[in-house]
Amino acid sequence: MIPLLTRESTARTRLHAPTLQTLPAAVAENLRRVQEAVSVPIMAVVKADGYGHGAATVAQAAVDAGAEWLGVTEVAEAVALRDAGLTVPILSWLNPSGVDAAAAAAHRIDIAVGSPGELRELIADADEPVRVHLHLDTGMARGGCPLEEWPELFRLARAGRGRVEVVGVMGHLPRADEGDPVANTAAVLRMRQGRDAVLRAGLGPVIVHLAATAGALTDPATHFGMVRIGAGLVGIDPSERTALTGAARWTAPVVHSAFAPASTAVGYGGTHHTEVDTHLCVVGVGYADGIPRELRPGAGVEIGGTRHPIVGRVSMDQIVVDTGSAAFPRGTVATVFGPEGGAVPSVQEWARWADSIPHTVVTGIGPRVQRSVA
Repeated sequence: MIPLLTRESTARTRLHAPTLQTLPAAVAENLRRVQEAVSVPIMAVVKADGYGHGAATVAQAAVDAGAEWLGVTEVAEAVALRDAGLTVPILSWLNPSGVDAAAAAAHRIDIAVGSPGELRELIADADEPVRVHLHLDTGMARGGCPLEEWPELFRLARAGRGRVEVVGVMGHLPRADEGDPVANTAAVLRMRQGRDAVLRAGLGPVIVHLAATAGALTDPATHFGMVRIGAGLVGIDPSERTALTGAARWTAPVVHSAFAPASTAVGYGGTHHTEVDTHLCVVGVGYADGIPRELRPGAGVEIGGTRHPIVGRVSMDQIVVDTGSAAFPRGTVATVFGPEGGAVPSVQEWARWADSIPHTVVTGIGPRVQRSVA
């Protein structure tokens, strides 16, 4: 007869769940690095759930460290931040689900509009005044009002006074990640042209913002009246010119461990064969959790203070790690990435292994991975 498991024995079988731990202290440190580079207010952009790190957690850490604004892409995201107790100004742009004008007015949420059509709809829907930032195309052709439509946008803004109040003008830097001020010159000139046109149209005073993380860190000419910092909050400088601190640590358990003789085929398709007698650990995260399926050679995780290579194909729920002469029991914790350096991989390393960018790594972590805050 098989004995029933007691509560104590059941507890001993539990593993450390795959977990992404957000590090608010790192967010604060990254904001301070940006503050050293700029002399204007900072908008902390927490779109995509704070770049996968938890929007409210990242927002609170940034505001506590001195950020004066918050940025999101949907009114609902902004309302959630208000519900979390954040009171600083919030700007919502893109708004793929449309704009709830009543919610924007009630919760003091600024709305970016990038075309006469968007502004016309907002004016029609607004019963109470909504604060507006005019989004101008500064060279990306990816949203923002084209130059030839500026007169109509400004005319509507004047006609809509009482329902909308223009308080800002914004654009985007199409080549900021190059970290080269010369590459930004055309966008800076277009932003100045837009600012001056808005003022001539009698719509000022306005706050002007163009730069995101890379521009803020590398090109003072892009700073205008405010900078928007999103990726930089979580340790990513797209220009790779400034060392920032990773703001999360991803850990997962070893769920299986075994000795593997030389020439053992590993994973689907047997694409990898062990060269010598070794030990293999199966770690309980896979491509459904955000591990890129296609990885360059050299990808690895930290187990027991040493980086060990991932071997064979990435599966939906697991990866296989070659730990050499070291045998690690089921339940040992592996670190997928973190800010520690050394044996612990960084998000930037994962991006290189995946032929991608760090943004896709941190925003691609799946819902099965538990979230916690340090």
